[in-house]
Amino acid sequence: MQQERVCSLGRVEELQKRGAIDRMIAKLSEVARQRWVRAEALKLGTPWTREYGPLLLVRRLWRDLGLEETIEQLHRRRPVELPVEEALLALVVSRIIMPRSELGSYSWLKEKVYAPEWEGLELHHLYRSLDFLAEHMDAIEEGIFGRVRDLFSLNVKLVLFDTTSTYFEGRGPEGLAEFGYSRDRRSDRMQVVIGVLMTGEGIPVAHYLFPGNTADINAFRKAVADLRRRFPLEGDVVIVADRGVVAEPLLQALEAEAQGYIVGIPLHKWKAASKVLASPGRYHKVAGNLRVKETWLDGKRYIICHNPQREPEDARRRAEIVAEMEKQLAQGGLPKIAKRKGYGRYLEIEEKGKATINWRRVEQDARCDGKYLLRTAADLSPEEIALAYKELWRVEHAFRDLKSGLEVRPVYHWTPARVRGHIGVCFLALVVESALARLLCTYGCEESLVQVIKAVQEVKAVRVELDGNIFLTRTDLLPLAQKAFAAVGLRPPPKVQPLPA
Repeated sequence: MQQERVCSLGRVEELQKRGAIDRMIAKLSEVARQRWVRAEALKLGTPWTREYGPLLLVRRLWRDLGLEETIEQLHRRRPVELPVEEALLALVVSRIIMPRSELGSYSWLKEKVYAPEWEGLELHHLYRSLDFLAEHMDAIEEGIFGRVRDLFSLNVKLVLFDTTSTYFEGRGPEGLAEFGYSRDRRSDRMQVVIGVLMTGEGIPVAHYLFPGNTADINAFRKAVADLRRRFPLEGDVVIVADRGVVAEPLLQALEAEAQGYIVGIPLHKWKAASKVLASPGRYHKVAGNLRVKETWLDGKRYIICHNPQREPEDARRRAEIVAEMEKQLAQGGLPKIAKRKGYGRYLEIEEKGKATINWRRVEQDARCDGKYLLRTAADLSPEEIALAYKELWRVEHAFRDLKSGLEVRPVYHWTPARVRGHIGVCFLALVVESALARLLCTYGCEESLVQVIKAVQEVKAVRVELDGNIFLTRTDLLPLAQKAFAAVGLRPPPKVQPLPA
Protein backbone atom coordinates (compact mmCIF):
# COMPACT_ATOMS: atom_id res chain seq x y z
CA MET A 1 0.00 0.00 0.00
CA GLN A 2 1.53 3.32 -1.07
CA GLN A 3 1.13 6.30 1.27
CA GLU A 4 0.67 9.85 0.07
CA ARG A 5 1.13 13.06 2.06
CA VAL A 6 -1.82 15.34 1.59
CA CYS A 7 -0.76 18.19 3.85
CA SER A 8 1.31 18.93 6.92
CA LEU A 9 -0.48 20.12 10.07
CA GLY A 10 2.62 20.34 12.26
CA ARG A 11 4.18 18.23 15.00
CA VAL A 12 1.75 16.22 17.15
CA GLU A 13 3.39 17.31 20.40
CA GLU A 14 2.91 21.00 19.59
CA LEU A 15 -0.69 20.52 18.46
CA GLN A 16 -1.54 18.63 21.68
CA LYS A 17 -0.07 21.39 23.80
CA ARG A 18 -2.31 24.03 22.16
CA GLY A 19 -5.43 21.82 22.14
CA ALA A 20 -5.59 22.15 18.38
CA ILE A 21 -6.31 18.46 17.80
CA ASP A 22 -9.49 18.56 19.92
CA ARG A 23 -10.69 21.68 18.12
CA MET A 24 -9.92 20.08 14.77
CA ILE A 25 -11.90 16.94 15.66
CA ALA A 26 -14.87 19.06 16.82
CA LYS A 27 -14.85 21.10 13.61
CA LEU A 28 -14.65 17.99 11.42
CA SER A 29 -17.56 16.46 13.40
CA GLU A 30 -19.68 19.60 12.85
CA VAL A 31 -18.96 19.58 9.10
CA ALA A 32 -19.81 15.87 8.94
CA ARG A 33 -23.08 16.45 10.86
CA GLN A 34 -24.15 19.28 8.52
CA ARG A 35 -23.46 17.13 5.48
CA TRP A 36 -25.52 14.31 7.01
CA VAL A 37 -28.44 16.68 7.74
CA ARG A 38 -28.38 17.98 4.17
CA ALA A 39 -28.32 14.45 2.83
CA GLU A 40 -31.26 13.38 5.00
CA ALA A 41 -33.20 16.56 4.16
CA LEU A 42 -33.00 15.66 0.49
CA LYS A 43 -34.96 12.51 1.34
CA LEU A 44 -37.79 14.55 2.90
CA GLY A 45 -40.73 15.81 0.87
CA THR A 46 -42.72 18.78 2.21
CA PRO A 47 -45.56 19.35 -0.27
CA TRP A 48 -47.29 22.07 1.77
CA THR A 49 -47.50 24.21 4.90
CA ARG A 50 -51.00 25.34 5.88
CA GLU A 51 -53.02 27.25 8.49
CA TYR A 52 -53.66 25.07 11.53
CA GLY A 53 -53.77 26.89 14.87
CA PRO A 54 -56.74 29.26 14.30
CA LEU A 55 -59.05 26.45 13.20
CA LEU A 56 -58.24 24.39 16.31
CA LEU A 57 -58.87 27.34 18.61
CA VAL A 58 -62.08 28.55 16.95
CA ARG A 59 -63.50 25.04 16.70
CA ARG A 60 -63.07 24.60 20.46
CA LEU A 61 -64.84 27.90 21.18
CA TRP A 62 -67.50 27.07 18.57
CA ARG A 63 -68.34 23.88 20.46
CA ASP A 64 -68.17 25.46 23.91
CA LEU A 65 -70.62 28.16 22.79
CA GLY A 66 -73.02 25.43 21.74
CA LEU A 67 -73.00 26.47 18.10
CA GLU A 68 -72.18 23.03 16.76
CA GLU A 69 -75.02 21.41 18.71
CA THR A 70 -77.57 24.16 18.03
CA ILE A 71 -76.93 24.31 14.28
CA GLU A 72 -76.99 20.52 13.89
CA GLN A 73 -80.31 20.31 15.77
CA LEU A 74 -81.83 22.97 13.53
CA HIS A 75 -80.43 21.33 10.41
CA ARG A 76 -81.90 17.92 11.24
CA ARG A 77 -85.32 19.42 10.63
CA ARG A 78 -84.42 20.00 6.97
CA PRO A 79 -84.69 17.14 4.47
CA VAL A 80 -81.85 18.49 2.31
CA GLU A 81 -78.34 17.16 2.99
CA LEU A 82 -75.98 20.09 3.48
CA PRO A 83 -72.79 20.36 5.61
CA VAL A 84 -74.13 23.66 6.97
CA GLU A 85 -72.38 23.54 10.36
CA GLU A 86 -68.91 23.03 8.87
CA ALA A 87 -69.64 25.58 6.15
CA LEU A 88 -70.57 28.25 8.70
CA LEU A 89 -67.55 27.39 10.86
CA ALA A 90 -65.30 27.78 7.82
CA LEU A 91 -66.79 31.21 7.07
CA VAL A 92 -66.36 32.33 10.68
CA VAL A 93 -62.71 31.21 10.81
CA SER A 94 -62.07 33.07 7.58
CA ARG A 95 -63.82 36.16 8.93
CA ILE A 96 -61.64 36.18 12.06
CA ILE A 97 -58.34 35.61 10.28
CA MET A 98 -58.80 37.79 7.21
CA PRO A 99 -62.24 39.10 6.17
CA ARG A 100 -63.07 38.19 2.60
CA SER A 101 -66.01 37.33 0.38
CA GLU A 102 -67.50 33.82 0.32
CA LEU A 103 -65.63 33.14 -2.93
CA GLY A 104 -62.40 34.35 -1.34
CA SER A 105 -63.08 32.24 1.75
CA TYR A 106 -63.61 29.16 -0.37
CA SER A 107 -60.30 29.60 -2.19
CA TRP A 108 -58.53 30.23 1.12
CA LEU A 109 -59.88 27.15 2.91
CA LYS A 110 -59.13 24.90 -0.07
CA GLU A 111 -55.58 26.14 -0.64
CA LYS A 112 -54.30 27.50 2.68
CA VAL A 113 -55.95 25.56 5.54
CA TYR A 114 -55.39 22.07 6.93
CA ALA A 115 -58.91 20.86 7.74
CA PRO A 116 -59.84 17.30 6.67
CA GLU A 117 -63.42 18.06 7.74
CA TRP A 118 -63.67 20.67 4.97
CA GLU A 119 -62.43 18.55 2.07
CA GLY A 120 -65.98 17.93 0.86
CA LEU A 121 -67.09 21.56 1.05
CA GLU A 122 -68.07 23.21 -2.21
CA LEU A 123 -68.67 26.87 -2.94
CA HIS A 124 -72.44 26.40 -3.18
CA HIS A 125 -72.40 24.98 0.37
CA LEU A 126 -71.09 28.30 1.67
CA TYR A 127 -73.73 30.29 -0.15
CA ARG A 128 -76.57 28.00 0.93
CA SER A 129 -75.37 28.12 4.52
CA LEU A 130 -76.05 31.88 4.45
CA ASP A 131 -79.69 31.18 3.61
CA PHE A 132 -79.86 28.71 6.50
CA LEU A 133 -78.34 31.25 8.89
CA ALA A 134 -80.75 33.99 7.82
CA GLU A 135 -83.67 31.65 8.46
CA HIS A 136 -82.54 30.38 11.88
CA MET A 137 -80.59 33.30 13.34
CA ASP A 138 -83.07 33.95 16.15
CA ALA A 139 -82.88 30.37 17.42
CA ILE A 140 -79.08 30.38 17.16
CA GLU A 141 -78.82 33.62 19.16
CA GLU A 142 -81.13 32.26 21.85
CA GLY A 143 -78.90 29.20 22.11
CA ILE A 144 -75.83 31.45 22.38
CA PHE A 145 -77.45 33.45 25.19
CA GLY A 146 -78.16 30.37 27.29
CA ARG A 147 -74.71 28.85 26.76
CA VAL A 148 -72.85 32.12 27.37
CA ARG A 149 -74.74 32.70 30.61
CA ASP A 150 -73.76 29.22 31.85
CA LEU A 151 -70.23 29.23 30.42
CA PHE A 152 -69.24 32.53 32.02
CA SER A 153 -71.67 32.42 35.00
CA LEU A 154 -73.10 35.75 33.87
CA ASN A 155 -75.65 37.60 35.93
CA VAL A 156 -77.22 39.67 33.18
CA LYS A 157 -77.98 42.99 34.85
CA LEU A 158 -76.62 45.30 32.17
CA VAL A 159 -77.43 45.08 28.48
CA LEU A 160 -75.59 47.38 26.07
CA PHE A 161 -77.14 48.52 22.79
CA ASP A 162 -75.77 50.56 19.93
CA THR A 163 -76.33 51.00 16.21
CA THR A 164 -74.25 51.68 13.15
CA SER A 165 -74.83 51.78 9.41
CA THR A 166 -72.99 50.64 6.34
CA TYR A 167 -73.74 51.59 2.76
CA PHE A 168 -74.07 49.73 -0.50
CA GLU A 169 -72.64 50.43 -3.91
CA GLY A 170 -75.66 50.24 -6.17
CA ARG A 171 -79.25 49.57 -5.20
CA GLY A 172 -78.70 47.02 -2.48
CA PRO A 173 -81.28 44.43 -1.35
CA GLU A 174 -84.92 45.45 -1.48
CA GLY A 175 -86.46 45.98 1.93
CA LEU A 176 -83.13 46.76 3.63
CA ALA A 177 -81.32 49.27 1.42
CA GLU A 178 -82.74 52.75 2.02
CA PHE A 179 -81.42 56.28 2.17
CA GLY A 180 -80.94 57.57 5.72
CA TYR A 181 -78.59 59.25 8.17
CA SER A 182 -75.13 57.99 7.21
CA ARG A 183 -72.37 57.68 9.80
CA ASP A 184 -70.03 57.14 6.86
CA ARG A 185 -71.04 60.57 5.49
CA ARG A 186 -72.32 58.96 2.30
CA SER A 187 -75.86 60.28 2.14
CA ASP A 188 -75.76 59.56 -1.60
CA ARG A 189 -75.67 55.81 -0.97
CA MET A 190 -78.36 53.42 0.21
CA GLN A 191 -77.52 51.77 3.49
CA VAL A 192 -78.58 49.26 6.13
CA VAL A 193 -78.72 49.93 9.89
CA ILE A 194 -77.20 47.33 12.23
CA GLY A 195 -77.90 47.05 15.95
CA VAL A 196 -76.10 44.85 18.50
CA LEU A 197 -77.06 43.82 22.04
CA MET A 198 -74.23 42.81 24.38
CA THR A 199 -73.97 41.84 28.00
CA GLY A 200 -72.18 44.18 30.38
CA GLU A 201 -69.17 41.87 30.11
CA GLY A 202 -68.97 42.53 26.38
CA ILE A 203 -70.43 39.27 25.03
CA PRO A 204 -72.79 39.80 22.05
CA VAL A 205 -76.15 38.06 22.41
CA ALA A 206 -78.21 39.42 19.50
CA HIS A 207 -78.01 41.59 16.42
CA TYR A 208 -80.59 43.32 14.27
CA LEU A 209 -80.84 44.57 10.71
CA PHE A 210 -83.08 47.52 9.96
CA PRO A 211 -83.84 49.38 6.74
CA GLY A 212 -81.37 52.19 6.16
CA ASN A 213 -83.90 54.92 7.00
CA THR A 214 -84.62 53.56 10.50
CA ALA A 215 -83.97 56.12 13.25
CA ASP A 216 -81.84 55.02 16.19
CA ILE A 217 -84.77 55.68 18.50
CA ASN A 218 -87.00 53.23 16.63
CA ALA A 219 -84.22 50.65 16.44
CA PHE A 220 -83.74 50.93 20.20
CA ARG A 221 -87.47 50.58 20.87
CA LYS A 222 -87.67 47.40 18.77
CA ALA A 223 -84.54 45.92 20.37
CA VAL A 224 -85.92 46.48 23.89
CA ALA A 225 -89.19 44.78 23.01
CA ASP A 226 -87.34 41.91 21.36
CA LEU A 227 -85.03 41.50 24.35
CA ARG A 228 -87.96 40.95 26.69
CA ARG A 229 -89.74 38.61 24.30
CA ARG A 230 -86.87 36.29 23.38
CA PHE A 231 -84.50 36.07 26.33
CA PRO A 232 -85.23 34.75 29.84
CA LEU A 233 -83.93 37.63 31.95
CA GLU A 234 -84.14 37.38 35.71
CA GLY A 235 -84.62 40.40 37.96
CA ASP A 236 -84.17 44.02 36.98
CA VAL A 237 -82.18 44.61 33.81
CA VAL A 238 -80.65 47.99 32.95
CA ILE A 239 -80.32 48.91 29.29
CA VAL A 240 -77.38 51.16 28.37
CA ALA A 241 -77.53 53.15 25.13
CA ASP A 242 -75.75 56.06 23.47
CA ARG A 243 -76.93 59.58 22.68
CA GLY A 244 -78.67 58.65 19.45
CA VAL A 245 -81.65 57.02 21.21
CA VAL A 246 -82.50 59.99 23.43
CA ALA A 247 -86.11 61.06 22.95
CA GLU A 248 -88.32 62.19 25.80
CA PRO A 249 -91.38 60.12 24.76
CA LEU A 250 -89.29 56.96 24.63
CA LEU A 251 -87.64 57.60 28.00
CA GLN A 252 -91.02 58.34 29.57
CA ALA A 253 -92.36 55.08 28.16
CA LEU A 254 -89.44 53.16 29.67
CA GLU A 255 -90.02 54.82 33.03
CA ALA A 256 -93.73 53.98 32.89
CA GLU A 257 -92.78 50.33 32.37
CA ALA A 258 -90.24 50.50 35.24
CA GLN A 259 -87.48 49.67 32.78
CA GLY A 260 -84.09 50.77 34.07
CA TYR A 261 -81.93 52.65 31.60
CA ILE A 262 -78.72 54.66 31.26
CA VAL A 263 -78.47 56.93 28.22
CA GLY A 264 -76.03 59.58 27.11
CA ILE A 265 -77.31 63.14 26.71
CA PRO A 266 -75.97 65.26 23.81
CA LEU A 267 -74.56 68.21 25.75
CA HIS A 268 -74.25 70.61 22.83
CA LYS A 269 -77.81 70.03 21.63
CA TRP A 270 -79.71 69.85 24.93
CA LYS A 271 -81.01 73.21 26.10
CA ALA A 272 -81.05 72.35 29.81
CA ALA A 273 -77.44 71.10 29.80
CA SER A 274 -76.07 74.33 31.24
CA LYS A 275 -78.47 74.11 34.21
CA VAL A 276 -77.37 70.57 35.00
CA LEU A 277 -73.67 71.33 34.63
CA ALA A 278 -74.02 74.36 36.92
CA SER A 279 -75.54 72.30 39.74
CA PRO A 280 -73.68 72.46 43.08
CA GLY A 281 -71.83 69.54 44.59
CA ARG A 282 -68.44 67.91 44.57
CA TYR A 283 -67.11 65.35 42.11
CA HIS A 284 -66.20 61.90 43.39
CA LYS A 285 -63.20 60.16 41.88
CA VAL A 286 -63.93 56.79 40.27
CA ALA A 287 -60.67 56.30 38.36
CA GLY A 288 -57.72 58.36 37.17
CA ASN A 289 -59.64 59.55 34.15
CA LEU A 290 -63.16 59.63 35.60
CA ARG A 291 -64.92 61.76 38.21
CA VAL A 292 -68.69 61.80 38.76
CA LYS A 293 -71.34 64.04 40.31
CA GLU A 294 -75.05 63.31 40.78
CA THR A 295 -77.78 65.90 40.30
CA TRP A 296 -81.53 66.11 39.72
CA LEU A 297 -83.57 68.36 37.44
CA ASP A 298 -87.36 68.33 37.12
CA GLY A 299 -87.53 64.99 38.90
CA LYS A 300 -85.02 63.34 36.57
CA ARG A 301 -81.71 61.91 37.70
CA TYR A 302 -78.49 62.90 35.94
CA ILE A 303 -74.85 61.89 36.37
CA ILE A 304 -72.18 64.39 35.28
CA CYS A 305 -68.97 62.60 34.23
CA HIS A 306 -65.66 64.44 33.97
CA ASN A 307 -62.51 63.15 32.29
CA PRO A 308 -59.62 65.46 33.33
CA GLN A 309 -57.33 63.91 30.72
CA ARG A 310 -59.71 64.80 27.89
CA GLU A 311 -60.37 68.38 29.03
CA PRO A 312 -57.23 70.03 27.55
CA GLU A 313 -57.77 68.22 24.23
CA ASP A 314 -61.32 69.57 23.96
CA ALA A 315 -60.05 73.09 24.74
CA ARG A 316 -57.27 72.81 22.15
CA ARG A 317 -59.63 71.62 19.44
CA ARG A 318 -62.09 74.46 20.07
CA ALA A 319 -59.28 77.05 20.12
CA GLU A 320 -58.07 75.83 16.70
CA ILE A 321 -61.57 76.15 15.26
CA VAL A 322 -62.07 79.66 16.63
CA ALA A 323 -58.62 80.80 15.44
CA GLU A 324 -59.28 79.55 11.91
CA MET A 325 -62.68 81.25 11.83
CA GLU A 326 -61.20 84.56 13.04
CA LYS A 327 -58.60 84.37 10.30
CA GLN A 328 -61.18 83.83 7.59
CA LEU A 329 -63.58 86.47 8.96
CA ALA A 330 -60.75 89.01 8.90
CA GLN A 331 -60.45 88.38 5.17
CA GLY A 332 -64.12 89.27 4.69
CA GLY A 333 -67.19 87.25 3.80
CA LEU A 334 -68.43 83.98 5.29
CA PRO A 335 -65.82 81.43 6.34
CA LYS A 336 -65.42 78.72 3.75
CA ILE A 337 -65.16 76.11 6.47
CA ALA A 338 -68.46 77.03 8.15
CA LYS A 339 -70.07 73.81 6.95
CA ARG A 340 -67.35 71.62 8.41
CA LYS A 341 -68.19 69.61 11.50
CA GLY A 342 -67.82 71.67 14.68
CA TYR A 343 -67.42 75.02 12.93
CA GLY A 344 -70.95 76.13 12.12
CA ARG A 345 -72.13 76.14 15.72
CA TYR A 346 -69.78 79.04 16.50
CA LEU A 347 -70.90 81.16 13.53
CA GLU A 348 -73.61 83.81 13.89
CA ILE A 349 -75.13 85.44 10.81
CA GLU A 350 -76.22 89.02 11.37
CA GLU A 351 -78.14 91.42 9.16
CA LYS A 352 -77.03 91.91 5.56
CA GLY A 353 -75.14 88.62 5.63
CA LYS A 354 -72.48 89.79 8.03
CA ALA A 355 -70.93 86.98 10.06
CA THR A 356 -69.41 87.03 13.54
CA ILE A 357 -68.26 84.50 16.07
CA ASN A 358 -70.84 83.53 18.66
CA TRP A 359 -68.69 84.04 21.75
CA ARG A 360 -71.54 83.11 24.07
CA ARG A 361 -71.65 79.66 22.48
CA VAL A 362 -67.86 79.37 22.72
CA GLU A 363 -68.06 80.19 26.42
CA GLN A 364 -70.86 77.67 26.99
CA ASP A 365 -68.92 74.92 25.28
CA ALA A 366 -65.84 75.65 27.37
CA ARG A 367 -67.84 74.58 30.43
CA CYS A 368 -68.33 71.18 28.78
CA ASP A 369 -64.65 70.40 28.27
CA GLY A 370 -63.89 66.85 29.35
CA LYS A 371 -67.50 66.27 30.43
CA TYR A 372 -70.37 64.09 29.31
CA LEU A 373 -73.84 63.73 30.77
CA LEU A 374 -75.94 60.67 31.57
CA ARG A 375 -79.62 60.35 32.38
CA THR A 376 -80.73 57.29 34.26
CA ALA A 377 -83.65 55.46 35.82
CA ALA A 378 -81.43 52.72 37.24
CA ASP A 379 -81.16 51.85 40.91
CA LEU A 380 -77.36 52.04 40.88
CA SER A 381 -74.77 54.32 42.47
CA PRO A 382 -73.34 57.19 40.39
CA GLU A 383 -70.04 55.32 40.14
CA GLU A 384 -71.75 52.15 38.89
CA ILE A 385 -73.75 54.13 36.34
CA ALA A 386 -70.66 55.87 34.95
CA LEU A 387 -68.72 52.62 34.69
CA ALA A 388 -71.68 50.88 33.03
CA TYR A 389 -71.83 53.58 30.37
CA LYS A 390 -68.08 53.30 29.78
CA GLU A 391 -68.65 49.64 28.93
CA LEU A 392 -70.54 50.83 25.88
CA TRP A 393 -67.16 51.25 24.18
CA ARG A 394 -67.17 47.46 23.80
CA VAL A 395 -70.13 47.74 21.47
CA GLU A 396 -68.49 50.58 19.55
CA HIS A 397 -65.30 48.54 19.24
CA ALA A 398 -67.39 45.58 18.11
CA PHE A 399 -68.94 47.71 15.40
CA ARG A 400 -65.49 48.64 14.07
CA ASP A 401 -64.71 44.94 13.74
CA LEU A 402 -68.13 44.17 12.29
CA LYS A 403 -67.96 46.92 9.68
CA SER A 404 -64.40 46.05 8.66
CA GLY A 405 -65.57 42.52 7.96
CA LEU A 406 -68.67 43.44 5.97
CA GLU A 407 -67.99 42.80 2.31
CA VAL A 408 -70.91 44.96 1.18
CA ARG A 409 -68.90 47.55 -0.73
CA PRO A 410 -69.34 46.59 -3.50
CA VAL A 411 -72.38 44.40 -2.86
CA TYR A 412 -71.70 40.71 -3.30
CA HIS A 413 -75.24 39.70 -2.33
CA TRP A 414 -78.39 41.17 -3.78
CA THR A 415 -81.10 39.35 -1.81
CA PRO A 416 -82.14 40.24 1.76
CA ALA A 417 -81.57 36.65 2.92
CA ARG A 418 -77.98 36.56 1.63
CA VAL A 419 -77.18 39.94 3.17
CA ARG A 420 -78.72 38.85 6.49
CA GLY A 421 -76.76 35.62 6.35
CA HIS A 422 -73.51 37.38 5.53
CA ILE A 423 -73.88 39.86 8.38
CA GLY A 424 -74.93 36.93 10.59
CA VAL A 425 -71.53 35.30 9.90
CA CYS A 426 -69.86 38.56 10.96
CA PHE A 427 -71.91 38.49 14.16
CA LEU A 428 -70.93 34.88 14.95
CA ALA A 429 -67.28 35.78 14.43
CA LEU A 430 -67.78 38.64 16.87
CA VAL A 431 -69.29 36.25 19.43
CA VAL A 432 -66.32 33.86 19.14
CA GLU A 433 -63.77 36.69 19.43
CA SER A 434 -65.56 38.16 22.46
CA ALA A 435 -65.65 34.77 24.19
CA LEU A 436 -61.93 34.31 23.52
CA ALA A 437 -61.18 37.79 24.89
CA ARG A 438 -63.18 36.99 28.04
CA LEU A 439 -61.31 33.69 28.59
CA LEU A 440 -57.92 35.30 27.99
CA CYS A 441 -58.71 38.01 30.53
CA THR A 442 -59.76 35.39 33.09
CA TYR A 443 -56.53 33.48 32.40
CA GLY A 444 -54.52 36.64 33.12
CA CYS A 445 -53.36 37.34 29.57
CA GLU A 446 -52.68 41.07 29.13
CA GLU A 447 -51.86 41.04 25.41
CA SER A 448 -54.44 42.27 22.90
CA LEU A 449 -56.72 39.94 20.99
CA VAL A 450 -54.99 40.94 17.75
CA GLN A 451 -51.61 39.88 19.16
CA VAL A 452 -53.03 36.57 20.35
CA ILE A 453 -54.60 35.72 16.99
CA LYS A 454 -51.36 36.57 15.17
CA ALA A 455 -49.45 34.24 17.50
CA VAL A 456 -51.95 31.42 16.94
CA GLN A 457 -51.61 31.92 13.18
CA GLU A 458 -47.94 30.96 13.51
CA VAL A 459 -49.05 27.42 14.39
CA LYS A 460 -48.81 25.77 10.96
CA ALA A 461 -49.43 22.23 9.74
CA VAL A 462 -46.61 20.77 7.61
CA ARG A 463 -47.01 17.61 5.53
CA VAL A 464 -43.79 15.56 5.47
CA GLU A 465 -43.00 12.52 3.34
CA LEU A 466 -40.10 10.23 4.30
CA ASP A 467 -39.23 6.81 2.89
CA GLY A 468 -42.77 6.32 1.58
CA ASN A 469 -44.43 7.34 4.85
CA ILE A 470 -46.52 10.49 5.33
CA PHE A 471 -46.54 12.54 8.54
CA LEU A 472 -48.22 15.70 9.75
CA THR A 473 -45.98 17.94 11.82
CA ARG A 474 -46.82 21.23 13.43
CA THR A 475 -44.61 24.21 14.05
CA ASP A 476 -43.69 25.20 17.59
CA LEU A 477 -46.14 27.20 19.69
CA LEU A 478 -45.12 30.74 20.59
CA PRO A 479 -45.60 31.57 24.30
CA LEU A 480 -48.66 33.69 23.50
CA ALA A 481 -50.20 30.86 21.46
CA GLN A 482 -49.61 28.53 24.41
CA LYS A 483 -51.58 30.97 26.59
CA ALA A 484 -54.45 31.00 24.10
CA PHE A 485 -54.67 27.20 23.98
CA ALA A 486 -54.51 26.99 27.77
CA ALA A 487 -57.15 29.72 28.21
CA VAL A 488 -59.73 27.78 26.18
CA GLY A 489 -58.74 24.46 27.78
CA LEU A 490 -57.30 22.97 24.59
CA ARG A 491 -54.28 20.67 24.47
CA PRO A 492 -52.03 21.34 21.46
CA PRO A 493 -51.96 18.54 18.87
CA PRO A 494 -48.97 16.16 18.75
CA LYS A 495 -45.79 17.54 17.21
CA VAL A 496 -45.71 14.63 14.73
CA GLN A 497 -48.52 12.28 13.74
CA PRO A 498 -48.82 9.77 10.91
CA LEU A 499 -51.23 10.37 8.04
CA PRO A 500 -52.81 7.77 5.80
CA ALA A 501 -51.15 7.46 2.40
